[in-house]
Amino acid sequence: GVSLYGFNIMNTFVNLFPTATTSNCKNRPIDLVFIIDSSRSVRPAEFEKAKEFLQDTVDSLAIGSDATRVGLVNYASTVKIEFLLKTYVDKSSLKEALARVEPLASGTMTGLAIKTAMESAFTAEAGARSGSTNIAKVAIIVTDGRPQDRVEDVSAAARASGIEIYAVGVDRADLSSLRLMASPPHDEHVFYVETYGVIEKLTSKFRETLCGLDPCAQGHSCQHICVNSGISYTCQCRQGYVLNPDRKTCSRKDLDSCLMFTSKTCSRKNLHVSLRCLKSSITCSAL
Repeated sequence: GVSLYGFNIMNTFVNLFPTATTSNCKNRPIDLVFIIDSSRSVRPAEFEKAKEFLQDTVDSLAIGSDATRVGLVNYASTVKIEFLLKTYVDKSSLKEALARVEPLASGTMTGLAIKTAMESAFTAEAGARSGSTNIAKVAIIVTDGRPQDRVEDVSAAARASGIEIYAVGVDRADLSSLRLMASPPHDEHVFYVETYGVIEKLTSKFRETLCGLDPCAQGHSCQHICVNSGISYTCQCRQGYVLNPDRKTCSRKDLDSCLMFTSKTCSRKNLHVSLRCLKSSITCSAL
């Protein structure tokens, strides 16, 4: 696999990634929607290979209502939501559902598929979790053709709504369209394989990518410093500041703050604060 003009090119001669593994990574929970091209150009055997890629990717993730949720949008000239994020909460049922998916027909309405995913698959009604829960929204698009509709504007709208888009091109896929769809940087979000026969080479790459999602990089509410704690994050403050009770914002350490206290008794609203007031030797600590 090599990088060329911002694309990750996987070839049949070199496999930089290990074979797929079925072990769960301790990945941060994700709302993941696959957007799969099943137009007539994708032959039945190739579509089976694409489904195997999806199943192997799912195999490497922790699936559950409180872990990663997975939805599937199938498209050709029409778009069909095969199942929603909330439909399956266990891995075996999810993989069985993937195995049952059938190809649609002719046409490659990729833009319509992205629009459908944004408006109908990444909603609270579909099982997507609120942005305040710090759970990433990820779309993986797999296509082997040139879109027959516009993808630039709808992809930009999807990305602006908080959806991180990965674009996987196979065989005759149009690389410029993949770039228009994918999130930046393109060398981390755009992939190309020569045939569906080698698409499994991407499984470990996506396992590495999805397992390694940095909660801080995906968006956080820390005023100063976000610290990755593995599956979530905590906030810290820069030197000279203290973390406020909301655990997100920071206030300057100021000895004059002791003046807010008129006696040695801490007011109820400050019971959770630990503050040593040096000027007046008043100490407020959690009781």
